[in-house]
Parts: sequence; C-alpha cells; structure tokens
Amino acid sequence: MITCRIFRPFKGTMEYHKTKDRLHIVKALGHKNIKDIEVYMHLIAFENDEFTSNVVKTAEEAYKLVEVEFEHICTAPEELTLFRKQK
Repeated sequence: MITCRIFRPFKGTMEYHKTKDRLHIVKALGHKNIKDIEVYMHLIAFENDEFTSNVVKTAEEAYKLVEVEFEHICTAPEELTLFRKQK
C-alpha cells in the first residue's frame, strides 16, 4: 500500500541525486539536523551519473537545448550559459 509517508523519502532521495547537496535537502525537507537525512542518501542506487554538457551564447541556442530536455546549470560572467543532460 502506498501512503503519503512514502513521498518525503522519495523527494529527499531525488533531490540528493540531483544536487548532491546535503544542506539543501535539510532545508527543503524542514529538518533541523543533517543526521536526520542520512536515510535519503542510500535509498536508490543510481548507476549513471554521466552527463552531456553544452555551452551556448544566445537565447535561441538555449531554447533549442531546453526543447531536447537539457537543464540549465548556470550563466557564466562571460554571458555563456551552461546546460547538461543525463546520458
């Protein structure tokens, strides 16, 4: 039986997989102690942490990447925008 209590660990696990940032997980889930989230670190074994990366200079290039499911990572001071997509 699936209950609402299963969504919190799932959210924590998926956020950790995306960000690898424990402090983000603590804040996102409203925990007070980082030890409370240790359970989320090992619930799912993700095998593929490889990404295809791309850098663009224009909004048109960025739009094309977003259309094929690349995610925005950051914009560098040189007006370059970095994207990535999991392989």
